[in-house]
Amino acid sequence: MQTATTPDGAKIAYELTGSGPALVLVHGITDSHRAWDPLVPDLANDHQVIAVDLRGHGESSRMSPYEPITLANDVRAVVDAVGTDTPMLVGHSLGGVVVSAYAAFHPARKVLNIDQALELSGFKDALASIEPMLRGSDAEFQAVMSSLTDMLFGPLGASERARLIAQSSPEREVVLGIWSTVLDSSAEELDTLLHGMAGTVTAPYLALHGSDPGPDYPAYLKSLIPHAEIEVWPDLGHFPHLVEQERFLARLREFEQS
Repeated sequence: MQTATTPDGAKIAYELTGSGPALVLVHGITDSHRAWDPLVPDLANDHQVIAVDLRGHGESSRMSPYEPITLANDVRAVVDAVGTDTPMLVGHSLGGVVVSAYAAFHPARKVLNIDQALELSGFKDALASIEPMLRGSDAEFQAVMSSLTDMLFGPLGASERARLIAQSSPEREVVLGIWSTVLDSSAEELDTLLHGMAGTVTAPYLALHGSDPGPDYPAYLKSLIPHAEIEVWPDLGHFPHLVEQERFLARLREFEQS
């Protein structure tokens, strides 16, 4: 593992593998760069793969703030440390928000967002229903995070579920810090924020969903990023890239070369 230092002094860990065009992998909430392990060997055959531990995750610093724009700027510190300029970015879940924010503020070659809807008002309602448990006892916090994880696994196999759980680290301060913008903002404020941010994304953008984001979501995404592509791979759950790995790797390369 290597580390990059951000302007506020946080240490952001990353693993560098392979050679070729730069490809940045950004994991979901409570995960680490190890979430990408099944895909990295193949991707490293023709890419310089930069697998990041977000602030508050893996081997990176536990140091607030944890909101997504800070996390995106942390990824930029890693990109600068590696010495590349315009990487392709792939983000899963929280990572999908982070790579979208990155592309709003920094040059990106392409952006692939895996199963993370950018329409956050529904997510705000869901978080409001579990917020007392998130702020409750340690046992309540761990129980609700475990329940959320189980719900998202979908058809993912037992061995892959066990692997993801083993590398996951749910930490209350980090989780609440990441979700603070959603919890503390109105639906209207979130929508204004997203339109202001995503409206500056010019890189080619693919949203790939294993769970259906709903019939109205494609139009919403187009209102944010008019050139965005959206695909739904039905019934694959929150981890379509791990459920159908070969299909995902082929689609990534097809998108990259288009």
